[in-house]
Amino acid sequence: MTVFIGADHRGFELKNKLVEYLQEKNIRVEDLGNYELDPVDDYPDFSAKVAQAVLQNPKEFIGIIVCGGAGVEITANRFKGIRCVVGFDKEQVKHIKENDHVNVLALPSDYIDFDKAKEFVDVFMETPMKQDEKYLRRVRKHDELDVHVTAPVREEPEEETS
Repeated sequence: MTVFIGADHRGFELKNKLVEYLQEKNIRVEDLGNYELDPVDDYPDFSAKVAQAVLQNPKEFIGIIVCGGAGVEITANRFKGIRCVVGFDKEQVKHIKENDHVNVLALPSDYIDFDKAKEFVDVFMETPMKQDEKYLRRVRKHDELDVHVTAPVREEPEEETS
């Protein structure tokens, strides 16, 4: 198994600690950035890299993306074949991996510490995906969706001047 990992500035420190943690466990990990702390970087850049890397071989690759909240999840889920969820509880991470076949775990660095992140990553990596027909059918249904609806960009109303 190979783990691809990426993070923006808010997840940068936690990502670096997780890379080191995974390497100490002799797990193949590929860091897809950011490689330096850049307070104006954009999470979609790193989330997209991780999603694209996982899609190269979804049976052997998983992804971990870290930001302050949940933005990386939004980006990753734009890629057909990626199932990304923000992990916030050990049992929830186990459930989403088993039942929903999540292949990219998003971690909210503003809300969890390194110990929680390690716990979530371990559960994510160790939990097998259930192979019962109902779970496989649901994953197929996700992958068959091909939605090309574009929502209008919502702009903030201009402030009135007196």
